[in-house]
Amino acid sequence: MAQPAPAPPHAPAPAPSVPDPDARWLAAVMHTAFFLLLGSSLARFLLRHPGEPRTPWIIALSICLALLYVLGPALGTRSTPHRLAWLILTVTTWGVLVVLAPSFAWCAVPLFYTGLRTLPARAALFLVAVLTAFVVAAQLQLAGGFDPNLLFAPPAWAAVASAVFLYMQRQTARQRALIDDLIRTRRELAATERREGTLAERQRLSMEIHDTLAQGLSSQQMLLQAAERLWDTDPARARTHVRTAESITERGLAEARRFVHDLAPADLADGGGLAQALRALAERESDAGLTVRFHAEGGPVPLPDRASSALLRIAQGALANVREHARATTAALTLTHLDDQVVLDIADDGRGFTPPRDTEPVTGVRGHGLPAIRARAAQLGGTLTIESAPGEGTVLSVSIPLETPLSASPALPSPPANPLEPPS
Repeated sequence: MAQPAPAPPHAPAPAPSVPDPDARWLAAVMHTAFFLLLGSSLARFLLRHPGEPRTPWIIALSICLALLYVLGPALGTRSTPHRLAWLILTVTTWGVLVVLAPSFAWCAVPLFYTGLRTLPARAALFLVAVLTAFVVAAQLQLAGGFDPNLLFAPPAWAAVASAVFLYMQRQTARQRALIDDLIRTRRELAATERREGTLAERQRLSMEIHDTLAQGLSSQQMLLQAAERLWDTDPARARTHVRTAESITERGLAEARRFVHDLAPADLADGGGLAQALRALAERESDAGLTVRFHAEGGPVPLPDRASSALLRIAQGALANVREHARATTAALTLTHLDDQVVLDIADDGRGFTPPRDTEPVTGVRGHGLPAIRARAAQLGGTLTIESAPGEGTVLSVSIPLETPLSASPALPSPPANPLEPPS
């Protein structure tokens, strides 16, 4: 047997029905009108027909009708079996009263409203027609003869009142449906924004981990492998590699603790600014195989934390690519403070590559690399410029405008492979 399809996950819950605040005072007006009409009809009968044999019956039926009408609100307004039984008994009691005393006919006005609220449209219109017939017959009996006004005025009034009520009821239903749609759409949009924010944060964290912990682990692996190869032939150099790996491990541990604290780069936690962090990075990345120099130009300008963090991550990722792919012997970090922007240049004398166009897809499995650098620059309203050719080294230049609002965060592109890796 085929199983029913499961409900889609995260389906928005239907909006709860909100009670109409105007229905309460409208019901209070109708109840007050009913008891006024019932009391005035009984008073009129007692004044016009004192001491008649039917008077006790009229009084008893009036009390019974009043008690029944008081019981109505306790049964609600929905078309339940108890509510329908109550409505039939109330209308029947009123009909007997009208037959015995036509002056009770105008108590039908609140009963119109009750029937229209309780019954479906066709059943409510049928009840209104029956009540109107009783009203017309009672008024003609009270008049003592034919009166066209009494014959046609009650049906016309009942038709207008019923049409207006049904029209307003349908308009209210349409408005409620529209409000439910708007609430459901708002919830769906909020859920979509939360999902997009979660994905963007995951993308950002993946780039953060790639540029710090992953690159550190990769460097440690390379250093430990080199130490293992040199352990018997050159113990001093092997121990140097091990100490360098230990230093990288210490920095990785600091980065991991910083992720837990506030995800800010550990090099910026000391408050020395971006220039000091880049200088420390250059010293840390320099070893026997690669020499990294740092140079700052222009007066230091205070940068937002997001800009400093992004530029430091860009430098870390770029130097990791230089070490892993470029086969360079020297690299240079240059931080330039201009009046309206800050520029970070990363240059190396490696084997270079052919830079892809911005719209050209890059395939492979080598991590984030150049697309991550471009995405970080775009998040801050900046640009990335690449100058490279096979055999001529590479220069990456990232410029960040200082006047661009740094709160804007465009969607991050999917991280393709590292374009600094030459084709195999």
